[in-house]
Amino acid sequence: MQNASGSKIEPWPDDPHAQRALVARAASLIRSGEVVAFPTDTVYGIAAYTWDPEAVQKLYVIKERPGHKAIALLLSGPDQLPMVTDYRGEKMDRLARIFWPGGLTVVVPWREDILRSGVASIPTVGVRVPDHVIPRAIIAEVGSPLATTSANLSGAPSAVTAQEVDRQIGTRVALIIDGGSCPGGRDSTVVDLTTSPPTVRRPGAVPVEELEAVLGPLKIDGKI
Repeated sequence: MQNASGSKIEPWPDDPHAQRALVARAASLIRSGEVVAFPTDTVYGIAAYTWDPEAVQKLYVIKERPGHKAIALLLSGPDQLPMVTDYRGEKMDRLARIFWPGGLTVVVPWREDILRSGVASIPTVGVRVPDHVIPRAIIAEVGSPLATTSANLSGAPSAVTAQEVDRQIGTRVALIIDGGSCPGGRDSTVVDLTTSPPTVRRPGAVPVEELEAVLGPLKIDGKI
């Protein structure tokens, strides 16, 4: 349906066939360069096609986000990691095994060929596998990780319902999928594995104590 603000809000249907149709519609919009909003296990997000710089730039415009702040990627599963990074190691493997799917974003180096292509403007990227059926289905349908950021204006509270998304940025996106309230209600924790020791860039859904139990002592930044 389309509300008074002009945004297109579609409830997540109960019927599996209708679910597949809505996922296909969202994926088609994303592949064509549009931006779609959907719920995750933490907060609502907006997503664009990772390999389309103009589409990714729309995320910044929609959010009024400062250009120096990076956009993370959502993956359908750890098997998509090789699409974006060659980083391997015990720390990454343990974090993925224990905290994915879930509310942990891990910062790793971009693949060198992606950096050379100009798609990425900084050498690192945050990656996460959400514990929510809707984004994982859309990512799988697109066949690629999605550039995703929280569905709110920069500096405003993160949205945990489709209605909150609509009030902040509803007219700026092609589609809002209403999957109800997000179960987590808090942004993901961000841990950077490219530093030694690893650095917590943003506290969030996964407690720092749980990360330290896996990684050992951490630096705490808290600025992202």
